[in-house]
Amino acid sequence: MKLIGIEEHFLTVDIADAWTAISLDAIDPSVRFHSDAVGRRLRDLAGDRLALMDETGIDMQVLSLTTPGLHDLGPESVDLARRINDLLAEVVARHPTRFQAMAVLPVAAPQNAALELERCVMELGFKGTMLSGRVGGLNLDDPALSPVFEAAAFLGAPVLLHPRVPAQAVRDAYYSGFAPEVGTAFATYGLSWHYDAGIQFLRLVLSGLFDRLPGLQVILGHWGELVLFYAERLAAMDRVSGLMHPIATYLRRNLHVTASGMFLPHYLERAAAIVGTERLLFSTDYPYQYRPGRDARRFLESCGLTGPDQIAFAHGNWLRLTDAMGHSNGQS
Repeated sequence: MKLIGIEEHFLTVDIADAWTAISLDAIDPSVRFHSDAVGRRLRDLAGDRLALMDETGIDMQVLSLTTPGLHDLGPESVDLARRINDLLAEVVARHPTRFQAMAVLPVAAPQNAALELERCVMELGFKGTMLSGRVGGLNLDDPALSPVFEAAAFLGAPVLLHPRVPAQAVRDAYYSGFAPEVGTAFATYGLSWHYDAGIQFLRLVLSGLFDRLPGLQVILGHWGELVLFYAERLAAMDRVSGLMHPIATYLRRNLHVTASGMFLPHYLERAAAIVGTERLLFSTDYPYQYRPGRDARRFLESCGLTGPDQIAFAHGNWLRLTDAMGHSNGQS
């Protein structure tokens, strides 16, 4: 059974150098995570990556730039994004049965980002894009970023919302007071990353974005970045939200959810109960969650899904989501 991982990351030396040039590690400690074996695996887009895909049982990876992307870069990110996307297109062309790609966008220049997304989908055949939380000081629902979401909706291109570290003021208020390595873990992969991504999605919902763009499709990793586990509490906001539909409608109409290497059947069961099995996607969060022993394939076989639902989770839902891309369906 073909197994497609849709949240599988990479990094290039050019982007790492751009982060270093603005001392990004001083405000985003996750930049320092990209070293040693993880860093080598991120930068490898050929032999070793393919070997580890084979070992864990993944047939195809959908490549996306790791967090924090280009979100903190300035005008230079327009040319950088174009060069990285051209590189990705070459990688996919060399291995068309093993890789697909999500567009890298210069989101600090939203109009340019919208045009680059259109180029990547229409000319390069990319399968969507990934956004890594806030853009500079802007939350994703800020009107300045609307061109990106409008382009994605028009193109039928899904948008994966990836976690990133919260603002420094939030870290100081909630995640400080520990040894540096503990505070960093607490403010990133330990918990805060996932709060941040879930909150960004909810801000998009509460802003009315999905009322304006009802066909826009968003993906949350890590089984919904905590959001789905509080669906009942979120529903309490229906009486004050002013939205066209209950929040539950947007969860089932505009959201897809992926595993991100958290291979836990009871999380899958909860996600399926909220969004439906037709909106579950597979991913391993490579290389961060890579584990040997055919880990990905074993989870597919033991996750509790069978028959058509298992096929849909393995690859069918992703193919259905992306097959119609390039057509104007944002208002359907």
